[in-house]
Formats: sequence, C-alpha cells, structure tokens
Amino acid sequence: MSRSERLFVLLDLLRRHRRPVSGKALAQEMGVSIRTLYRDIASLQAQGAHIEGEPGVGYVLKPGFLLPPLMFTLEEIEALALGSRWVAERADGRLGTAARGALARIEAVLPADLRAELETSALLIGPGPTIPGDRVDPALLRKAIRTERKLWLAYSDASAAPSQRVVWPFALAFFDQVRVLLGWCELRGDFRAFRTDRIQDAELLDARYPRRRQALLKAWRQSQSRGHDAAGN
Repeated sequence: MSRSERLFVLLDLLRRHRRPVSGKALAQEMGVSIRTLYRDIASLQAQGAHIEGEPGVGYVLKPGFLLPPLMFTLEEIEALALGSRWVAERADGRLGTAARGALARIEAVLPADLRAELETSALLIGPGPTIPGDRVDPALLRKAIRTERKLWLAYSDASAAPSQRVVWPFALAFFDQVRVLLGWCELRGDFRAFRTDRIQDAELLDARYPRRRQALLKAWRQSQSRGHDAAGN
C-alpha cells in the first residue's frame, strides 16, 4: 500500500469512530507499525485534518475535513489514465487535447509515488475502427447542450435524404464507430438520435428550450426503458 493510500484508509478509519480510538488499534487495523501510524497522523494534521488526541489517549477526527482532491487511490489513478487515453483516441480533436492537458495537469501536482503510477500505467486503449469526420465542430453541439439552447440542423439520414429541423440537444453519446447527438426534435415531436457525421450544418439559436436538460435525459431514458420492456413482451 502506498503512502497516499494509507492516508485515505486512515482517514476512513477515523471517520468510522465517533469516540477516540487508540493508536495501537488503528495500527492493527491498517497493518502498519505504531511509528508509521503516528507519522501518517502527523501528515494528515499538516494537511489540515482536525485530529485530536495523543499517544496513550486515542485519536478522534473532527468532521468537515477532506483530503486534497488530487490525492487518489491506485485504482483511481488507473481509471484516470485509461479514461483520458480513451478520450484522446476516440473523441473529437478538442476533447482529445483537453484530456491530454487535464492528465498533464494532474500529473504535475501528484505526489511522487502516484505520479510514477500514472506515468507507468499499463492499461492501454486498443485500436478501433475509424470514426467518420464531422462537418460541424462538436464543440458547438456541446455548447448547445451545456447552455440548454435550441439547435437548427441541416441533416442527411442513412439514405442521404436531407431535412432541416430544430432540436433540443441534451446529450452526446460516444460509440466505437460513431458519435450521436440526442435531442427532442420539434419536427417529429419526439426524441431522435442524430449521427454527428451526418449533420451537414448547425446553428446555435438564441432560444432556450423549455425543459431542463436533466429532465429531458430522464424522459429519454424512460422512453428507452419502455421500448425495451415492450420488445421483451
């Protein structure tokens, strides 16, 4: 167990005890020496943890303290590395650049032991099929989703039939071969999925759509669930 992991474990143990717990009991639960335990308690106190007590009396953690957000477990480090590598390889260019930049920032401020784990992570992203290029910058689609604004789309379906429509975009779905914009279509009066590579043109409208993004996403999920139930029957 790395030192960073030990601090997480120690913090969790202290949170479980509302009354003072002896250093000996904590050291036994963690499987470390009493000297190591005292050193870790001092480290947490130096980071701002309100741990009261002393050897022979016991220790108690006052509520309200969180470890700095850039302290991660080894599994969290692996998840960050794997996720960032996937985004860098399979998302659009801007998101890929953002993923690499975010990972570099995290790496720069990690403790040395966790930085080494991140640099040497052996979880890799295998090659996948080429994703068709987009005519419209996906950043525009993401902005529409974030700001809950309507989008005008010029779209071509699978048979290349063109259409123009106004949609309420609420999510982007990333698949191995395509990216899909999910939205409520005013033309169809229903939820629709639009492959981003088939969007010929798009314009962000000033009007906000009348429902919140999360409400639309919840309603879409419910509609998908009903569709699966009907198919099963």
